[in-house]
Amino acid sequence: MELAAKEGGGERKRKRGAESSSSSSSHAEAAKWGTEGEQRTYSSRLIAALRRVRSSAPAPTDRARSRALREAADRALAVSARGRSRWSRAILLSGKARSLKRSRVLRPRAATRPRPAAASSGSSRPPALEKKTRVLGRLVPGCRKLPLPSLLEEVSDYIAALQMQVRAMSAITEVLASAAPSPPPPPPPPPPPPPAQSM
Repeated sequence: MELAAKEGGGERKRKRGAESSSSSSSHAEAAKWGTEGEQRTYSSRLIAALRRVRSSAPAPTDRARSRALREAADRALAVSARGRSRWSRAILLSGKARSLKRSRVLRPRAATRPRPAAASSGSSRPPALEKKTRVLGRLVPGCRKLPLPSLLEEVSDYIAALQMQVRAMSAITEVLASAAPSPPPPPPPPPPPPPAQSM
């Protein structure tokens, strides 16, 4: 009996150790986005990506151009993450996935039987929490079907990466604004007409 209790205690310690190591690794991943070196690396990748977008064929509309710029910024962020997170891998594979979806649209899909609601939920979470988890999973690329603990790790890393992206973009905007030539001063007002002389 004592042996079983010891084994159970050891198991709990191992689980706690695994949980604390995974949470500390997620904190370390989130902290790395705050470093100056990481921001410089991302900024250089972002500038290179924006140059490629600018030198490519001109976008037909402003909306298409802003979408291309946003995708370039996100890809540069995913490359900076080096594929260590699920969201970065999803962003890097998004172009391939889009082409696969286009090819699948042409094929007729087999009819699927709808699953019963009880089997599809499969968790004891309240419906409100389940709904919020689904919404959160849709906001982070590639995280729609993750369990809540893994989703929260991905979300914390993704938010830290986005904060670093905003800082880098703000710094680039400030540099570009200071380098832009200042507009010429307005011309001086015309001299007043000479007073009329009476005869």
